[in-house]
Amino acid sequence: QVQLVESGGGLVQAGGSLRLSCAASGRTFNRQHMGWFRQAPGKEREFVAAITWSGGITYNADSVKGRFTISRDNAKNTVYLQMNNLKPEHTAVYYCAALTGDWSKRKRPYEYGYWGQGTQVTVSA
Repeated sequence: QVQLVESGGGLVQAGGSLRLSCAASGRTFNRQHMGWFRQAPGKEREFVAAITWSGGITYNADSVKGRFTISRDNAKNTVYLQMNNLKPEHTAVYYCAALTGDWSKRKRPYEYGYWGQGTQVTVSA
């Protein structure tokens, strides 16, 4: 079992930055691949980034490459999403999740067995 709690969302102007955090509890966190997704109103949940359990491999969606960075600190049981040069189209609820499927399926929401409650990110023009 893994419990996830996101924080760090808020209102930011276009061009600004935010760092989201996802605090995890549960004995298996340090062996869990993790991911970030987002969902804008009226849209499907969209893959953003993923990281292996060791932090040695990261993978970003093409839409956020060069702009967002996923990282983790296993000593703190926390996963981060650093978001730079934000745009209004990045406005969404951002969720962290624990991958219970294979790493090769990291972009598929249904391969993640544990989800946080989400944190709202709003980017104003």
